[in-house]
Amino acid sequence: MTLFKAIRILILLLVFAAVAFYAKSQKLKARSWAAPLEVVIYPINGDNNSPVVNEYINELDESVFAPIDRFIRQQAQRYQLITSRPLASHLGPVMTIQPPASPPPGSNMAAILWWSMQFRYWVYKNTPDDESNHHRIRVFVLYHEPHEGRKLQHSLGLDKGLVAVVHAFAAIDQDQQNNIVIAHELLHTVGATDKYAANGEPVFPAGYADREQSPLYPQDQAEIMAVRIPLSEGTSRMAESLDACVIGTETAREINWLSSNDS
Repeated sequence: MTLFKAIRILILLLVFAAVAFYAKSQKLKARSWAAPLEVVIYPINGDNNSPVVNEYINELDESVFAPIDRFIRQQAQRYQLITSRPLASHLGPVMTIQPPASPPPGSNMAAILWWSMQFRYWVYKNTPDDESNHHRIRVFVLYHEPHEGRKLQHSLGLDKGLVAVVHAFAAIDQDQQNNIVIAHELLHTVGATDKYAANGEPVFPAGYADREQSPLYPQDQAEIMAVRIPLSEGTSRMAESLDACVIGTETAREINWLSSNDS
């Protein structure tokens, strides 16, 4: 190994170590819930400057995202969280620069790590750290035209960095389900894990809103980290709004709303 290559590897290792330390500190402070977490939602036209998407984005206001704060506040009350206002969400400026394309589902760890580094650098460059980001979650929502049968790219929330990328439909009748996806991804940033299997079906018991219901099916609510309501073993439907979602005990424990000894 040449001296130059050894120095380059050492520098990369130091960068990774610094990023990991900062992310760990950020996550610990964010999950203390001692003060409201600021959530900034940045709209982005994800369809090559589509006029339809631009028109939708131009009509957005903060009331569209108010159900997210209300959902988190109501769920926090169930777990007797000390703060009465866990989140303080607001609409950020429209972004015109696209984030790096996220890796497709099933990508290897190397590809995911490389993308996360690129994405976090993009976040730093385009939304500078002009204030402490220990209590700020940045959610970049890429809006797309709502064509029938269209499937959107997978959304991602990083549990290191308090950042998320959400793909959503630019349609008023999709606002409520868009909010489910945003809430799901922002909870990822504070430590929550998915509660669905590879086929998209909620896993039992963690992905069920009421695991003790008898009979078990059909459920009438979704665990937010599963996003779907189980109707029978192996079948489910997407929740229509956050009013039909709950934060289950496993998720509450992951985001530090419950201790490991609480049930």
